[in-house]
Amino acid sequence: MELPPVVDALILGIVEGLTEFLPVSSTGHLIVVSDLLGQNDEKGKIFDIVIQLGAILAVCWEFRTRIVRAFRGFRTDPVQHRFAINLFVAFLPAAIVGLLFQNYIKKYLFNPTSVAIALIVGALVIFAVERWYRGIIATRVNTVYEMTTFDALVVGIAQCFSLIPGTSRSAATIMGGMLRGLSREAATEFSFFLAIPIMAGAFVVDAVKNRHELMSVKAEIPLIAVGFVVSFVVALAVIRAMLAILTKRGLAPFGWFRIAVGAVGLALLYFA
Repeated sequence: MELPPVVDALILGIVEGLTEFLPVSSTGHLIVVSDLLGQNDEKGKIFDIVIQLGAILAVCWEFRTRIVRAFRGFRTDPVQHRFAINLFVAFLPAAIVGLLFQNYIKKYLFNPTSVAIALIVGALVIFAVERWYRGIIATRVNTVYEMTTFDALVVGIAQCFSLIPGTSRSAATIMGGMLRGLSREAATEFSFFLAIPIMAGAFVVDAVKNRHELMSVKAEIPLIAVGFVVSFVVALAVIRAMLAILTKRGLAPFGWFRIAVGAVGLALLYFA
């Protein structure tokens, strides 16, 4: 699909900002949309790396006060100390699995077909978890500060499934929290906080691996800047709306959206 480069940048920035913190898989959407726009080359991969940084900064900005409070209270406030430790514990499983298997995952699973299938399978899991959550699981944790270290470990293990493109990091972590008895609000907030170290770590790894390509795209800096800013602004709006949506409707609407996108993706791939 031939569009002006600035339009491609706007589209990809919007897609990243919209999907990074929704349970619909930002990586999966970027793979599919980049493929449709003809941006799945090395330059396109560099673009994706940088605009994801915009989404990281959005969640840092939204929770800046609580992040600063956690840093300041790490040594003196037991609640903030436990919260910081829980984030570290939840971060470790996906970080380790990602480092061990990232080449295999990118080689065999970073393609539109795998993403479309993962979107549909993930939707079925969302429907199952919603049913269990409404009928079986009792809510016992109402805020992120009430979580135990084992709660955090379970969420971290759940996050490992998000390494499969199309699964969604936020969906995996929110459902992992819900299955452990976290309220929707607590599970969603913890997912936002957990996004900071895991996304920052992924950004650093990708930036180091692709440092030569990053240095070679100087001519693309204006377009990258457009995608970065759009990603930041849209992600900030999504973060602020997400808690309200989950409280009123749960995850099910996102499950139907995932099925629709996955089905359209498979149809396009089949008839292309």
